[in-house]
Amino acid sequence: MYIEIRTLSEKFGKFFLTATLLLSFTLAHSQDENVEPAAEETTEETASEGGGSDELIQVGVTVYEENCTQCHRFNSVVVGPALKDAHTRWSSKEELLHFIQYPQKVIDGGENAHAKELYDQYKQYMPNHDFLSDNELEGLYAFIVAESTNPFHEVEKAEETLASADGSGTGGAGTGVSEEFLMVIIVILIVILLSIIVALTLLMGLMKRFVDSRDDISEEEREYISPGFNLVAMLRSKPFVNTVVLLFVLFALKSGIDGLYSVGIQQGYAPTQPINFSHKLHAGMYEIECQYCHTGVTKSKNANIPSANICMNCHNSVKVASPEIQKIYAAVEKNRPIEWVRVHNLPDLAYFNHSQHVAVGELECQTCHGPVEEMEVIQQYSPLTMGWCVNCHRETLVKAEGNEYYDKLMEFHDGENAGMTVEDIGGLECSKCHY
Repeated sequence: MYIEIRTLSEKFGKFFLTATLLLSFTLAHSQDENVEPAAEETTEETASEGGGSDELIQVGVTVYEENCTQCHRFNSVVVGPALKDAHTRWSSKEELLHFIQYPQKVIDGGENAHAKELYDQYKQYMPNHDFLSDNELEGLYAFIVAESTNPFHEVEKAEETLASADGSGTGGAGTGVSEEFLMVIIVILIVILLSIIVALTLLMGLMKRFVDSRDDISEEEREYISPGFNLVAMLRSKPFVNTVVLLFVLFALKSGIDGLYSVGIQQGYAPTQPINFSHKLHAGMYEIECQYCHTGVTKSKNANIPSANICMNCHNSVKVASPEIQKIYAAVEKNRPIEWVRVHNLPDLAYFNHSQHVAVGELECQTCHGPVEEMEVIQQYSPLTMGWCVNCHRETLVKAEGNEYYDKLMEFHDGENAGMTVEDIGGLECSKCHY
């Protein structure tokens, strides 16, 4: 009887070890996929609230969706702080709106303590939003106040769409199971397994004392009952070897799948360039427009790399003794182009037109290229995958009002363009990008 219980206990112990390792691996994988930053806490007292009309708030919703969602959510931290109760963290509405328009000037000015705190916490500048009209700024402020005090269904729906698009929603990629619920299930299973192990161990102890009191037990049986601990035997045992092999296979499988999903994706790629050009200095500190150097962005398929003569417009008299500027002089004297290393590469099978997106779609460069004005070394900010482009076409509203390109479209829709996305005008047709 004791031998049967001991055998059962050993088998159950093997099962328990394997199940625990599998559960731990599942939990670790779940945490990697589902972890989400906590929302920024509000530490200042709530300031006087100033809302606005429904029409003004809707203007703010549009501004939020088109300009803010790349770096902000309303109830959680993404790249920048959560926008909930943002109006309470500034001494006045004018102060907040001025910061939205000229964040770097406010931060570098050093007169606003909260702006400095934000920079110290997130270590980057927000792009300038001086292109927003007074009405759009007022709408954005009204939206922040209204959403903080009385949440809008439209915003909740927008954030759910964003979360499902970038995989940041709770429960992982469409599983519908929250991390907390999964953790509770795993803890309960581990408690049950440990309880059974403890019960079997106690029962084995009772049976061993019973067997030891018997005189009719052979030496071979007594050796089996009390075998002692043998490290070499344990390392060679099938349960240990099978467990190690199982863990190796699981990690190899996960690494292989992750590798397959990342084929062709160069997000974060930042090659060494022949000249140490700083976008943070030129586009950030000196606020040089992207179009000044990338002249083809509004009229061509390609944004084009600036030629040396564009650099010389300034550097024929600015920092001419710098070793990096001397490289430009050398290229001009030898009549050779500067061999810049391309950062953003799309496969030949995909067609992309900069002028269509910038001139017609009125997209900001930061929408795809990220905060280049904060990058010392330029890098690929977005994944540039097909799924990323498709999600953008599904979510981006068409800016048709006052846009000559869409005059015919507006005629067919009687001048109404409420809620029309790029998907609605054929933005997901295969031939748009592949032909």
